[in-house]
Parts: sequence; C-alpha cells; structure tokens
Amino acid sequence: MCLEMEKLETSELQSRLSSLSVSSFPGITSKNCEANPLNRLQSTDLSQTVIPPDNQTKMDDNSNNQELSQSTEEPGSTLGKAEAGESQESSSSHPAEKKALPPMKPASTWTSVALKDLKTKLRQEKDSVVTVYRGDIMTVHVPTVPEAKRVCWEFATDGYDIGFGVYFDWSPVTSRAITVHISESSDDEDEDDELEGPVVPGDVEKGSKSSANTNLGEILPVYRQDSHLAVQGGSHDFPGEGTYLLKFDNSYSLWRNKTLYYRVYYSA
Repeated sequence: MCLEMEKLETSELQSRLSSLSVSSFPGITSKNCEANPLNRLQSTDLSQTVIPPDNQTKMDDNSNNQELSQSTEEPGSTLGKAEAGESQESSSSHPAEKKALPPMKPASTWTSVALKDLKTKLRQEKDSVVTVYRGDIMTVHVPTVPEAKRVCWEFATDGYDIGFGVYFDWSPVTSRAITVHISESSDDEDEDDELEGPVVPGDVEKGSKSSANTNLGEILPVYRQDSHLAVQGGSHDFPGEGTYLLKFDNSYSLWRNKTLYYRVYYSA
C-alpha cells in the first residue's frame, strides 16, 4: 500500500514539472542555443590580421606620431651639445705637441792612460780642479760660437769614478760665457749606499734621467766612467746654434766627494 502511494506522488510531481515553462517565471525569456557552441568562440588564428576599431587606430596613430617627433627632435637638440663638448674636449685633451728636435750625431770618445800628465797640467790652470760633493750634479754650460765647429772635453778623477753625460740645448744663445751650475739630486730612490769598484756597463745614473726642457737633445746619456783609471775624452760637432750641457754626476754617492780634473775647449 505504501509503495503504491509513493508511486502516485512521484507521477504527480513529474506531471507538474513537465507542465512548467520558462514563461512561468517573470523576467526570463527563452532562447534556443546554437547547434555548434564552438562557432561562438572568436578565432585565435595568429596568421590572420586583426583589424582594430577606428577609434583605436586613431589613438595608435597619435601615439606613433608623438614618438616619431620625439625621436627626430631629441637627437637633433643633443647633437649640438655633443659636438660642442667634443670640440672642447678635443681642444683641451690635445695640448700643443712637442716640437720635433733635429737628429743628433753621435759623439766621438776616447781614453788615455796619461792620467798623471793631465792632472799635473790642469792643476796649474784656474778653475780646472773642482770638488763635486756627494749627492751633487755639476753641469758645465758651453755655448756654440761662430769661430768653431766642435766642442772637446777631457776629465779625470782621484780614487773613484764619476757619472758623465752630454746634452744639447737648442734654445738661442744669449751669452758666450762658459758657466758652471751645481744642483742636488731630489730623488729619494737615489739614497742607496755607493759601492766603489768596477763600473757595470749600462749603469745609468738616475739623477739626470729626465728633464723638463723640451729643447734638450741627448748626445751621451749619463754613465759612470772609470775616470780614476784613465783620462776620459771626447768631442762633438756643432749640430747648430745652442748650448752644450756637460754633466758630472755624483748624485749616486752618499759618502764620497769626488775631486774632478776637467777642461773644455773648442776646435775648428
């Protein structure tokens, strides 16, 4: 009996539901679905060109025009500044180049064992025997003269060697007097104990290794000479108008003064 009543209630409920329609609910309208719901999806094929709306095209055109105007105007405005900066840098970063000096002929040098004869002779001449004190550089300035064609030198020392070098200053000659200048070495690295003994080839003295004078040409670099064992002599033909600088360098010595016998003269 119970089963029959349940079946009756179920059939009545189904009949009521089937009688209902969409129009029974206010505000809702019925609409048939398309047969193929996939056709409703927008195509995502990247090979096809997407045509934007008219208003979007105009907005994109305006933005492109603004970018083009900026790209064409900004480099032009900065180019003048860049060129001006480059011209200033080129004028400041390239100072006046050093004037090239004429080529210099090598000097003629020689030695002699007549050490005693030279010392005896120079002791009788004024200012031919001098003391070059430890740490000092004595420079003899010898200007060129029209009456001669070359300069000559001879020198010797007592007991120990001395550095010697020859340079030429191309500055115009203002005086024909031979002068002597004494200077001290300012290099702290020169403060090494002097080891008296045989001269090592290539032992360049540091005191005369540089010069701020751009008109100075090198004829003989400063080397330690065995002037205590043999007379050191030499000559050099005038390269033109200027002044010879004969450097006697004792800047490497911390303890010993050097007695120097020297003479400088002209030759036709």
